[in-house]
Amino acid sequence: MYFRIGDEVEVIAGSDKNARGKVLKIDRKKNKVVVEGVAQVWKHVRRSQKNPQGGRLQKEMPVDASNLMLIDPTTKERTRVGVRFLDDGSKERYAKKTGNSLGVIAPARGQRAQK
Repeated sequence: MYFRIGDEVEVIAGSDKNARGKVLKIDRKKNKVVVEGVAQVWKHVRRSQKNPQGGRLQKEMPVDASNLMLIDPTTKERTRVGVRFLDDGSKERYAKKTGNSLGVIAPARGQRAQK
């Protein structure tokens, strides 16, 4: 899963299909992503000192990463994500449709680093 916090994604399956939003949180072990404005539910909250009014809060629930596609920032269309090594040995994400870079994932290290 090559999502990062702050990426813009689009939902491709489920009740919120075609909805777009920013990635707020990622759980890589469970393969889930929380997206702003997607999969919202009502949480009923009891009155307490922290929340004296009580009532209902609306919050986002996690969505499976397989139901999301990344939005290419240059074309504003959804795209698959690939990973490639640059000449200096660093690793970057790229949009498979256009080939545009989406940012460096890891710095150069080991045998891939140029001397």
